[in-house]
Amino acid sequence: MHTIFKGAAVALITPFNADGSINYEEFGKIIDDQINGGTDALVVCGTTGEPSTMPDEEHIEAMKFAVDYTKKRVPVIAGTGSNDTAYCIELSEKAEKMGADALLLVTPYYNKCTQKGLKLHYEAVAKKVDLPMILYSVKSRTGVNIAPETLAELSKIDNIVAVKEASGDISQVAKIASLCGDRLDIYSGNDDQIIPILALGGIGVISVLSNVAPRLTHDMVMDYLNGNTEKALATQLSVLDLVDALFCEVNPIPVKTAMNLMGYNAGPLRLPLCEMEEKNLETLKAALKHHNLI
Repeated sequence: MHTIFKGAAVALITPFNADGSINYEEFGKIIDDQINGGTDALVVCGTTGEPSTMPDEEHIEAMKFAVDYTKKRVPVIAGTGSNDTAYCIELSEKAEKMGADALLLVTPYYNKCTQKGLKLHYEAVAKKVDLPMILYSVKSRTGVNIAPETLAELSKIDNIVAVKEASGDISQVAKIASLCGDRLDIYSGNDDQIIPILALGGIGVISVLSNVAPRLTHDMVMDYLNGNTEKALATQLSVLDLVDALFCEVNPIPVKTAMNLMGYNAGPLRLPLCEMEEKNLETLKAALKHHNLI
């Protein structure tokens, strides 16, 4: 089986200019800072990157920029998931052609589907691309959960190699590990559950927290994987207030706000995402100050 990365991958924000276009100069700076900060892989155009508001041309351009700029320093994982299987295949083929290292494929949203539909959806994509695929289960956003039994079937396909597990259900993660064994790598999709998922055999996290604290997130995972479990657990517990603040409104509103507060030109959000409520903004500022990030 092909393991894409061990450690912490960052779910990158996409910085925008005041006019709403992508700020590629700042995007490059953020990528450099992440790699220099120890991040093990980059996820571009995942949920945190606001791809749902990107026209096709811009989505493809953003992925290509990240691939070209990173120059294979770390793996670049392209978010090409869709609720339209044909469109998901089209985006995935383009990501493969431009040199992405792997794909992140969220479950079909809004129109939803059955477990049989999920299996057919991912099988169809896997037949059309050779890149390793990370399936992304996040029912809170999509309304669709990938059942452990479905993952057990899909993990038999050569290029379906991992799951980003953001169900929040630790019992489900345990069942996935039990049914899939070494056929499927498990990544935490929730920053408050990194250590619990590593304890069940996970090998890393795809992280929002890494945007503001790449070194801390990387070290937390590697401490655990290298046997320093007490230190890793202490880090997880110490950072819960920051994680809570980064999710006190829907992602990526708080993390993008945090990066602006930290001095990045992260720029505005795109509607329907909007500026934070004042009370939540104060909570975020307090957490960032507590961790010496502002």
